[in-house]
Amino acid sequence: MVKVNLHAFYPFYDQDCLIGVSDEVAAALQFFERQEASYQRRTRRYKAYYSLDREDGIEKNALVLPLSPEEIYEQKAARERLHAAVNALSGKQIKRIHAYFFLGMSIAEIAGREGVSRNVVGKSIRGGLKRLERILKNQE
Repeated sequence: MVKVNLHAFYPFYDQDCLIGVSDEVAAALQFFERQEASYQRRTRRYKAYYSLDREDGIEKNALVLPLSPEEIYEQKAARERLHAAVNALSGKQIKRIHAYFFLGMSIAEIAGREGVSRNVVGKSIRGGLKRLERILKNQE
């Protein structure tokens, strides 16, 4: 049993009022008090006198610096190199790599869908990844 002063939690109490609460309740009150203090520190530190909990992106724009034109160009060039490398693969390799990595299908599921053995699908995916690696290394 822990004694808690309600005056510290409720501003309308004009004098101290001590009550006994269980350890779990005291721990929860302490957790929320620390969380509020952390929020107040972040607000002061980043001069963010608006809600940091909003989902409209205002915080991201205020706290994350936008990319420079050079960084945007580098990202675009990297995407173009990746697309060119992927287009150099065979159609089956592209489909299998896409199904495995982006659709989350297992090798057995891909093999069952195509009517081939799992070894064929596994070799195709590994071969496609090795070919992608070689192509991207040669482009640098």
